[in-house]
Amino acid sequence: MTTRGPGLHTHVLDTLGLEIAAGVHEPGQVLRTDELARRFDVSRTVVREVVRVLESMHLVESRRRVGVTVRPTETWNVYDPQVIRWRLAGSDRPRQLRSLTVLRSAVEPVAAGLAARNATPEQCAALTECALGMVATSRGQQLEGYLEHDIAFHRIVLNASGNEMFARLGDVVAEVLAGRTHHQVMFEDPDPAAVTLHVRVAEAVREGDAAGAERLTKEIAVGALHELVFLSH
Repeated sequence: MTTRGPGLHTHVLDTLGLEIAAGVHEPGQVLRTDELARRFDVSRTVVREVVRVLESMHLVESRRRVGVTVRPTETWNVYDPQVIRWRLAGSDRPRQLRSLTVLRSAVEPVAAGLAARNATPEQCAALTECALGMVATSRGQQLEGYLEHDIAFHRIVLNASGNEMFARLGDVVAEVLAGRTHHQVMFEDPDPAAVTLHVRVAEAVREGDAAGAERLTKEIAVGALHELVFLSH
């Protein structure tokens, strides 16, 4: 039996995380450490390490003489990027994408307005560079390149807001954008109108136009919601 190796740990963690997120193991179900060790052909030490990670995400609860109990969905740390990734990989993807996109529509416009007031010249320049990168990769099905610029753009907006709570949502937004791309929940090429809106947001932030930055970012969020509805039919 192999007992070590980050690859094994990652495999067991991803498999169990995906299964829990998909409802294969329902809330209240008890998982036995020794059974998991046999199933994955790993040591109980590896299983315990994986369980500790799942506990930190509030997906399971481990108790002596009871085992590892799957916790109800409402207790999960739904802001954890890995939990988001697992949920987006399962049948709950449409609802998860919608709830996360609604969250973005509530937070990002306000963050953009604050960024127009607080962004440094360096952040303004980086935001413009990301927007131009999005333009350059918006044709010819360069979705991975586009995604890289898109994630960086939204991270800068959240960081430039000057609000540390908004800034911490950067990983959440990154997982949403990556999930849309990797699960083909978007068009083969990005919506030209959305690309243009990102350029205009960068301009508004650079010019200190808080109202304009907020309004334009709201348009981006609304467009993303409409895209989800359109592609689900």
